[in-house]
Amino acid sequence: MIISQCTFPSSKRLFDLFLTIPSLLILSPIFLLSIIAIKLDSKGPVIFKQKRVGLNGKIFEVLKFRTMVVDAEKKGAKVTTSNDVRITKIGAFLRNCKVDELPQLLNVLKGEMSLVGPRPEVPEYVKLYPDNMKNIILSVSPGITDRASIEYKDENKILANSVDPVKDYKEKILPIKLSYYKDYALNHSLKTDISLIFITLYAIARG
Repeated sequence: MIISQCTFPSSKRLFDLFLTIPSLLILSPIFLLSIIAIKLDSKGPVIFKQKRVGLNGKIFEVLKFRTMVVDAEKKGAKVTTSNDVRITKIGAFLRNCKVDELPQLLNVLKGEMSLVGPRPEVPEYVKLYPDNMKNIILSVSPGITDRASIEYKDENKILANSVDPVKDYKEKILPIKLSYYKDYALNHSLKTDISLIFITLYAIARG
């Protein structure tokens, strides 16, 4: 009997699970402290959920620690700047340390994301993807980190000086990110993933 190859997890998926499961155990104290801090700082849920576009255009909910006031999306743009008044006190700290991104390890565990890959965007911005890029970028699982995340780790601070953050993001930042996303989708490998993970950890530690 011939067993279809698709019944076996890919090497990338195995790599993700190999790092994600122990990471969740090791980081559990930080998860607990973050939950307590968010609860003490402001009213509302601990986890922020937002619809993003994933592999092959499938919509999923990305998970983050809530760093803004409740219903923040109804009170401003989807683009966030470092001086955004919607950000809570503990939220600013979590953002600076990138701790707010940790719940996405659960997205990886569920198979909705990978540790490394193009950052998942909201449907509104995916509609702006050029047709010749969209299918390529969405052919791989979105990730927690990638080259664009590293180079634009201070994106919120950059946009804080913008007169129109949403326009600048769409016209100046997004096109550069898309070129990185496309390059990753066409040339990714486990070696690339390992390299980007180490660079990301170094950038966070340095920051």
